[in-house]
Amino acid sequence: MESQKILFTAQPGQTLKETLDSLAFDTLFILCDTHTRELSLPQISKYVPSSARIITIEAGDTHKTLQTLAQVWNELSSNQATRKSFLVNLGGGMVTDLGGFAAACFKRGIHFINMPTTLLGAVDAAVGGKTGINFNGLKNEIGAFRPADAVIISTSFFHTLPQEELLSGYAEMLKHALIDNPDTYRALLDFDLSAPDWNRLLLLLQESVQVKERIVAEDPFEKGIRKALNLGHTVGHAFESLSHKQGRPIPHGYAVAWGIVCELLLSHHYLQFPAETITELAAYIYRHYGAFPFTCKEYETLYELMTHDKKNEAGRINFTLLQAIGKPIINRHVDKEQVFVAFDLYRDLFKL
Repeated sequence: MESQKILFTAQPGQTLKETLDSLAFDTLFILCDTHTRELSLPQISKYVPSSARIITIEAGDTHKTLQTLAQVWNELSSNQATRKSFLVNLGGGMVTDLGGFAAACFKRGIHFINMPTTLLGAVDAAVGGKTGINFNGLKNEIGAFRPADAVIISTSFFHTLPQEELLSGYAEMLKHALIDNPDTYRALLDFDLSAPDWNRLLLLLQESVQVKERIVAEDPFEKGIRKALNLGHTVGHAFESLSHKQGRPIPHGYAVAWGIVCELLLSHHYLQFPAETITELAAYIYRHYGAFPFTCKEYETLYELMTHDKKNEAGRINFTLLQAIGKPIINRHVDKEQVFVAFDLYRDLFKL
């Protein structure tokens, strides 16, 4: 899989113009959702050709569906898009995931650029070549590996984000630091996200994205070490799916934050990951993210949801655990009873 060009910038519109000027295409399409059309499109509109066609989809992960995908294909088709057309995905992870998948399939593949407008989208969905949609109530169940031609990352899009959105992306940055480097992890715990220094955040974000880039370059199709990026996601996706089933959806990053705590508890049991680090991180997460409430009645449901994780093999749940910060262990099988023990300990730590 070819590598993506990732551009960090304080001037996203200008960077987009320079990128487009270096490319050959016939028609330019810009995919937004209802939020980014209002809040983000004005930042770049004067830098793109006046002939650019805007495609707007409904905002929110509940719209990351086959129906929305068909809407994008319909609009490309009815506006005479060709294999030489170009798509700019301007939005959070839902837009870049769905837009990337739409581009990967339309006429067997057209070129596209991702411009993540959320911190979560910048650190996670827009980078690494994964595209997809939700299906049958399961996250990212259908998709393809297809890298964007370029990813343009700018914190200038984040100024209008609610704190909840910033925290959601920050959880993925914490995950990257945990699998990579104690110093970066410490810097993230010390950063004040309630009054962000945007230039400093852009540097921390660059460092975080580079962790993912290095791992993806080594393992583009998730056969091995890329599974390290799954830390917190096996349990986190189960929390997320349960929250949707219960009609009280939680943000992806929050689910990952709580999932990390559960999986570090498993790491302590199986790999002697330091308990004091878990206690410190759990306190940080409780302070900033609160807790995902569940009771022992939901343990079986959560476990069943984990069995659908795409990284499982031969009916066994595959976890990514940590021996220490910067030392991930992939493809770790875990006993069901220990998962339930981790749930018990999580509920103790989060005072549930």
